[in-house]
Amino acid sequence: MRIISLFSGAGGLDLGLIQAGNTIVWANDMDKDAVATYKKNISDDIVCDDIKNIDIDSLPEADVVVGGFPCQGFSQANLRRVLDDPRNQLYRFFYETIKDKQPEFFIAENVRGILSIGKGEAIKQIISDFQDAGYITEVHKVNMADYGVPQTRQRVIIIGQRKDIFPTMLFHFPEKTNGKDGEPKPWITIKEAIERFPDPDEPNDVLNHTYSKYKVVYRDFTAHRQTNPDKPSPTILARGNGGGGVCAIPHYNGKRRLTIRESAAVQTFPDDFYFIGSQNSCYRQIGNAVPPLFAKKLGEELIRLEKVNERSLVV
Repeated sequence: MRIISLFSGAGGLDLGLIQAGNTIVWANDMDKDAVATYKKNISDDIVCDDIKNIDIDSLPEADVVVGGFPCQGFSQANLRRVLDDPRNQLYRFFYETIKDKQPEFFIAENVRGILSIGKGEAIKQIISDFQDAGYITEVHKVNMADYGVPQTRQRVIIIGQRKDIFPTMLFHFPEKTNGKDGEPKPWITIKEAIERFPDPDEPNDVLNHTYSKYKVVYRDFTAHRQTNPDKPSPTILARGNGGGGVCAIPHYNGKRRLTIRESAAVQTFPDDFYFIGSQNSCYRQIGNAVPPLFAKKLGEELIRLEKVNERSLVV
């Protein structure tokens, strides 16, 4: 399917969708390093600009719109006016793109915390907004470890389908491939994901195989907890101390933090995917991304729907 990608970042979501056989017809992000990374690895067809400068009418026609949006503006005091809150500019742009371009489907990704804002009232308002724009909407809470990603990364995926296509949702959300209990298959551990990489302190030719020197000190706090080699990695983070520090998860050897390359592998980026920018920027790009392995599963469902549509047209 033809896809518009908003807030594309380094392209984790787009890469998976492309791997499944879809086409990105337009992409955008305002982070210069992320756009440079996208151009290096995926395509030159990405616009580096603030969305407030983008004319929605100028966007190409597409079957699907994808992207994430921040949730800072979904306050309890303003739940009925989320489209008017200036902090929700990105959400408003996503919503208006959907409303104006009327793609057959949309896919939105967000942090799991969006489900609890205002005791659940924020997500209800978001669903209501999308319904008003003409879409059947489903909300899925996902642990990426359940889909073969070596990381306990929990996210919310919102799927939308235009109401006039069919009265019920045709998009079949991907079935889990892995489980904590070993069914259908065991979770992938962080050791399985990164043990192939050489010692970064020894000469090697592995791309982006450098790491933050921020000292490993174990505390019961994000990015300071001990990493268990026999379990999936903790969530790869996008925030830090400004110098590539605490956003890097500790390696399970306890002696250092994950390299940029190891962090990317935990996020299921290919080993030849090269990240451009400072160390902290690279960590941030990786932490902000949707794991391509999971994105590919979403893309495969879009391909299935496209084939169903083609058969329907033939009939």
